[in-house]
Amino acid sequence: MSEGLTKSKAMLVSLKVNLQPVFLTSITTAIGFLSLNFSDAPPFRDLGNMAASGVIFAFILSLTFMPALMMLLPVSAKRQPGMQSRSMQKLAEFVIRRQRALLWGIGVSIVLLVAQVPRNVLNDQFVTYFDKSIQFRQDTEYALNHLTGIYLMEFSMQADDQGGISDPGFLRYVEDFSQWLRQQPDVLHVNTLSDTMKRLNRSMHADDDAWYRLPDERELAAQYLLLYEFSLPFGLDLNNQINVKKSATRIVVTLKNVTTVRMLELEQQAKDWLAEHKGHFSMPPDASSSLMFAHIGSRNIVAMLEGTFIALLLISAILILALRSWRVGFISLIPNLVPALAAFGIWGLFVGQVGLALSVVSGMTLGIVVDDTVHFLSKYLHAKRDLGKNSEDAVRYAFSTVGVALWVTSFVLVLGFAILSLSKFELNAGMGLLTAITIALALVADLLFLPPLLLKFTKK
Repeated sequence: MSEGLTKSKAMLVSLKVNLQPVFLTSITTAIGFLSLNFSDAPPFRDLGNMAASGVIFAFILSLTFMPALMMLLPVSAKRQPGMQSRSMQKLAEFVIRRQRALLWGIGVSIVLLVAQVPRNVLNDQFVTYFDKSIQFRQDTEYALNHLTGIYLMEFSMQADDQGGISDPGFLRYVEDFSQWLRQQPDVLHVNTLSDTMKRLNRSMHADDDAWYRLPDERELAAQYLLLYEFSLPFGLDLNNQINVKKSATRIVVTLKNVTTVRMLELEQQAKDWLAEHKGHFSMPPDASSSLMFAHIGSRNIVAMLEGTFIALLLISAILILALRSWRVGFISLIPNLVPALAAFGIWGLFVGQVGLALSVVSGMTLGIVVDDTVHFLSKYLHAKRDLGKNSEDAVRYAFSTVGVALWVTSFVLVLGFAILSLSKFELNAGMGLLTAITIALALVADLLFLPPLLLKFTKK
């Protein structure tokens, strides 16, 4: 309309020019969010499916409801370009004039930031999910500092037969493992049946410390255990420590305020010790909610990398087919991949910890950052193929037509996700902040790095 077309004609031209990029950005964003289905955590799968459904619904409304509404409402446009368009023209001239410096400068910066990605380690402490102003965080830290730990690791020690927990060989096996656990620096307390049996043996010998040891005979140990069960208050039993068949007992390990990395290391060390010393006993399984979350975080990283890789393949194939150019399709991968890698590099420099929530950022942002690339490339190729412009004029055309829209939409997205960083729940705050950083870097890549790439490799 700013070029003098009537409203209906301008709407037809707008739909024709924008149908493909709007469809591509919608489908790629949906694919990015659907990659969250690779996560083991149901909340992330629900987030991905709901967001993908919303994107598709927004696509339908953008091509049906919004054009119809604009045709009914009074809409006017000035013929001369506004101040924002002139600023985009100046930016285009700067990029064209400094293309070599931008290509090398931003390229080196990207390499340096990507090199910092290995600084990130998978690390979670669910207590620190909550801000220090939250009562739960305050109470938990008081308990950790003055009472006991809240991180647990449990082992189910399996005997050979029914009643086998009274076997002296099995009790020595449990005792040796319990003593090894106590020697670990992160262990606060070990609750084990072997301690109970030693105390019973000492009590039955007039509390003589010389008898603080395990019984030597199976029948004697079984009698001690029976006596202990009968001495419990009415309504209590030992089912929280041993099973009904008395063929297995539980060891509960209380840990300090450990990270998920250290917990997984301790679990592996325990498995190595058990594999070396188990003898004829079976390998005991280990469990606990803390250990479960540690494994979920570790598995989620691998699953989301797989999901991001598959999403990248699908998005790349779609872009290559839609843009009808292998070269442009591969060039588009750079501004699509670089933002997430650079963002994790910045995160590695200043934070260095990647938890459960941050593992989904790469897949989630992939479909979002593709949008700017698609819109810029579609206008660039439209100028070259349909309008007969050379590469530099095509860059100017792309800046003048979608430059303002790119930074406005990116600013809105950055602002929206940055608000999450104010959350008192770390999963939301970290995910929002890292996503905002990724989208901001994507805008820089699309406006300052993608045009020099196109000028360098798509001259013909």
